[in-house]
Amino acid sequence: MNDILELLNSPTGKQLISGAASQTGASESQTQSVLAQALPLIMGGMQKNAQTPEGAAALSNALDNPKHRGGGMMDMVGQIFGSGAGSPDALLSEGSGILGHVFGSNKSNVENALADKNGLDSSTISKIIAFAAPIVMGYLSKKKHNDNPQTNDVQGLLGSVLGGLSNDTPGDSAMGMLNSVLDSDGDGSALNDLAGKFLGGDKDKKGGGGLLGGLLG
Repeated sequence: MNDILELLNSPTGKQLISGAASQTGASESQTQSVLAQALPLIMGGMQKNAQTPEGAAALSNALDNPKHRGGGMMDMVGQIFGSGAGSPDALLSEGSGILGHVFGSNKSNVENALADKNGLDSSTISKIIAFAAPIVMGYLSKKKHNDNPQTNDVQGLLGSVLGGLSNDTPGDSAMGMLNSVLDSDGDGSALNDLAGKFLGGDKDKKGGGGLLGGLLG
């Protein structure tokens, strides 16, 4: 099982699915489907932004930030959607900011594509993936500091997390849905099409550091 599906099947992932569903009105199965497609997109967007030295440094610093380091909001999901510390609104606001930096002006394109695929309106999709974005940051931060705390190789980190997707069989539900949303050239690799379809337009306007720099705040 690849890391992304493992995250969704973990207690944290199940709490995220349940909480996001309760906050948006989508069913848990719809929410899980959206997240199975969205998490690779979010990480793929980060990976593209980290292709420049500035972008890689910005993401590495963001993962070292105390609000993400060691798990951050990822470790508080049960409390946030329950009666503990934090609030869904704060998680939503944090996630919206992260997605804005990752996808730039193409954020609505991502949301619309996921909406079309899943039969949900784009505002519901926007909330579901915004709830997930801080969890992704916490997950990556925890892996960075637990697996190799001395390295700033965020490209390698993201590559290791995303790498398992290319080995999934065509019938795998998560990868199959992801490919059908993004595989514009029919080569069977959705992540290869990510930059050209959703992120390429911002390349000249904003460097990787600019897109990810706001994650540091």
